[in-house]
Amino acid sequence: MRAVTIVLLAVAGLAQSGETPKPASSNVMNAPFPAVYADGRASFRLRAPNAAKVQLQPGGSDNGLGLEPIDLTKGADGNWTVTTAPAVPGFHYYWFVVDGLQVNDPGAQTFFGWARDTSGIEIPSPGEDFYLPRDVAHGQVRQEWYLSKTTGQWRRAFVYTPPDYDKNTSARYPVLYLQHGAGENETGWSRQGRANFILDNAIAAKTAVPMIVVMDHGYATSLTPPPPTAPATAPPAAAGAPAGGGRGAGVLAPPSAFEHVVIDDLMPAIDARYRTRPDREHRAMAGLSMGSGQALQIALHNLDKFAWIGLFSGSAPGGDLATSYSGAFANGAEFSRKVHLLFMGAGSAETRVTAANDTARAGLGARGVKNVVTFTSAATSHEWQTWRRCLKEFAGKLFR
Repeated sequence: MRAVTIVLLAVAGLAQSGETPKPASSNVMNAPFPAVYADGRASFRLRAPNAAKVQLQPGGSDNGLGLEPIDLTKGADGNWTVTTAPAVPGFHYYWFVVDGLQVNDPGAQTFFGWARDTSGIEIPSPGEDFYLPRDVAHGQVRQEWYLSKTTGQWRRAFVYTPPDYDKNTSARYPVLYLQHGAGENETGWSRQGRANFILDNAIAAKTAVPMIVVMDHGYATSLTPPPPTAPATAPPAAAGAPAGGGRGAGVLAPPSAFEHVVIDDLMPAIDARYRTRPDREHRAMAGLSMGSGQALQIALHNLDKFAWIGLFSGSAPGGDLATSYSGAFANGAEFSRKVHLLFMGAGSAETRVTAANDTARAGLGARGVKNVVTFTSAATSHEWQTWRRCLKEFAGKLFR
């Protein structure tokens, strides 16, 4: 993690800077603020003439806008303004705190994060457009509703189909099940993550094969409570550690309600409604942060159904790899035969995660596990630019 120095500038000072910032691409229609400078500085404005104090609160402990609340300055016209130092490129959550009340920015679109609709801003990344729409053939993101027998409720998944899906009607496609992080939902990967554009561009460049991507809501409560289980024998993860399986390093937890949703409800619905290649060789699972723990647990429970695993910002295999995860890695040659890729990625500022990834890769290699790849996103932390880059790298290695 890294601190971001915050620079407060008066409105007159902004005018004297000689550069007019552009409205952020994440703004609502015709909103001039937030506005972004070419160097990544961002200006925010909120009209609150009767307020005594207004702050901008970056969302998260690893946020490219900063790590602490940022005071806005009140102008004679009743507008409160602030300009930050250059932010880390990518997408960032934030909100305002007006006299102690949290409010969203009326000039910005909201995105589901922090378990609620939250303001977000997109900071351009110079020379990097793999996640932006290009003049290439585009796939579609569809909403797929299905009835879950596990929960007794209707659930919604978002499904990306590649550009030629509706034209090449005889083709069948491999499937990537892709999970969001804690406090987010099934909209995250297509809205904040821009997964559809990442896949469109990679498929057009032939750096990824055409595939279906399924993005589901990562929370579920079973109609039938699970039986009591013995407490985990491994120590719990440290406070603040990236979300994992939830039962300590090296423990293969009993199947969760969400795992039953994926295996018993979601996958059969997708295979019935889409032209998939419904076998383990053509099925992958990945996720970010909390979703990485879900991906690891579900894939290890179901190696007859998944041959490709992606872990973004968390959940690197740990513990004694000879016995951890119910012996999943005990026979390195057998695991390598089943799993064609175990991908672990993180941001360079996520030093604890990158260290865990390196340790896992070395430990797995010592056990004869092949097909392990680590990736580090330069100058990013636990944030969407990291996960966009992870998806690009992971997708390019799938189903080859």
